[in-house]
Amino acid sequence: MAEFENMTIDGWEDEEYLAFVDKFKAKKTTDDCYTPPEIYEAVAGWAAKEYGVDRAAFLRPFYPGGDYQSEEYPPGAVVVDNPPFSILSEILRFYGGRGVRFFLFAPALTLFSAAAAETGCAMLPLGVTVTYENGAEVPTSFLTNLEPEDIRVRTVPELYRLVDKANRDRLRADKVELPRYVYPDHILTAAIAQRWCKYGVAYTLRKRDSLRVPALDAQRAAGTSIFGGGFLLSTRAAAERAAAERAAAERAAATVWTLSETERGYVAWLDGRGGENHG
Repeated sequence: MAEFENMTIDGWEDEEYLAFVDKFKAKKTTDDCYTPPEIYEAVAGWAAKEYGVDRAAFLRPFYPGGDYQSEEYPPGAVVVDNPPFSILSEILRFYGGRGVRFFLFAPALTLFSAAAAETGCAMLPLGVTVTYENGAEVPTSFLTNLEPEDIRVRTVPELYRLVDKANRDRLRADKVELPRYVYPDHILTAAIAQRWCKYGVAYTLRKRDSLRVPALDAQRAAGTSIFGGGFLLSTRAAAERAAAERAAAERAAATVWTLSETERGYVAWLDGRGGENHG
């Protein structure tokens, strides 16, 4: 049908025909985000190494026309896939109730959802924008039950770098969502944690130090809320959050200089001198 998309009649585009053709074009939705192979390989490779899982145990039940509930999940299997985001809560409850291990792509800004908190899975806020096969650009993070049971939130700078590089190499694109509001240290949102991940700040939030909150009382009075939800932190966790924020701010503001090959050669020479006392 592509050869007819620019059809003209007497030198003019047939707009009615083009409108008809447009009805059959695929629309960009998060439920139709086919994962580019480069992105999946980056994620799957990291997950296999991080959690010591054989790639042969990975399952991908989310495909066009598939029914994940009818799939067979043998012992030891791990679902590493990009599910339809509109039914993510349903998927989490299904896997949680059946003890199925998973490492799932998830929408970044709604990562701290009620379902994720209820099922007890760990939230890995990356926030790296992935351009999927259908052209949709979606800030992406991950949900998993492969982390230790007491882990609620963990930033993973290494995974951020791997996914971001795969996306850059594929499309030469780099777009990252930034937080739009300033929250007190006792509140953690997905956007805040994703920013730390971007700047290489490692952070872990444990379940015992957090409670999920959809909004602050001040926001309710103003008729708004925390987009995607957030977590209220203990005093200890709030101090750790403040330290992570300072570290990210310093790295964001800093100009990073690197050594040249020549300078690295001098470093190697210095290393080779050992403890010798040279003037």
